Amino acid sequence: MAERRSWVLVDGENIDATLGGSILGRRPQPEERPRWDRLLTFIAERWDQPSQGLFFLNASSHLPMSFVQALLALGYQPVPLSGAADEKVVDIAIQRTLRALADREDDVALVSHDRDFVEDLANLSGEGRRVGVIGFAEFRSSELSAIPGIELFDIEYDAEAFDAPLPRVRVIPIDEFDPAAFLR
Repeated sequence: MAERRSWVLVDGENIDATLGGSILGRRPQPEERPRWDRLLTFIAERWDQPSQGLFFLNASSHLPMSFVQALLALGYQPVPLSGAADEKVVDIAIQRTLRALADREDDVALVSHDRDFVEDLANLSGEGRRVGVIGFAEFRSSELSAIPGIELFDIEYDAEAFDAPLPRVRVIPIDEFDPAAFLR
């Protein structure tokens, strides 16, 4: 019998678009991008079991081989996809993967903010399975947050996937408030 594991499904387009368009206001520099390996480590430690990553890529126009090689070195299985210009190939593949996971006992952490995954994540939630969503909390779909039993993780603050603080404005729980962070 195979050991139970956690699947980390990465919607890289969604995270990259949020980081560049909504947080930085420009295309992220390589040093400003998430350290994807930290997400695998975070989930493995948090859920106390091995994690395995699938990184979904829209390769309709080209396959970024240097990025694919980097993902392989970090322990991810790249999933390069192609389709018609009007197809959301990454979303379609993630939805199919979430549905396939319904037949397994494995846990799943989705790295995305996208509401397109609400129904499939809700179908996986409960019955002893851990289901999580990792992203920027302020950009996460409220529908994802409303799924009963789902665990919500911030990609910067919980998973510590960045080397330097991002220029984010977030609501701070009073128990976490540190005035020194503002008195610089």
